[in-house]
Amino acid sequence: MKFHLSTPDGNVITGMGPGWVRIGAEEYRANVVLTAEAIVTGWAAAGFDALTESDFAGLLVHAPEIVLLGTGDTIRFPHPRLTRAIAEARVGLEVMDTPAACRTYNILASEGRKVVAALVVA
Repeated sequence: MKFHLSTPDGNVITGMGPGWVRIGAEEYRANVVLTAEAIVTGWAAAGFDALTESDFAGLLVHAPEIVLLGTGDTIRFPHPRLTRAIAEARVGLEVMDTPAACRTYNILASEGRKVVAALVVA
């Protein structure tokens, strides 16, 4: 039997730490939106406390079945009015700390799920 090293298709989170996340071989030190096909920087540049309805509505352009919101080192829940567009689109939203969101993203993406990770890193 011959074994082959296989790598998953698409973007994979390969590391993270305080103030950074590594996607593939590239490190990001700012908030980022991640799908299997795209890496979008500049999302929520002013941080969690400045999130707006349009920040969440903009995530829908990726046609997700689920959105993972990584809120930094601790879990912080956005006001429901901010996430209204996601709820009205009948897209699941899971809020967790950023390390948990990174792990969950990798699992769901490896299953081929249409997942969007919106990660507060900075």
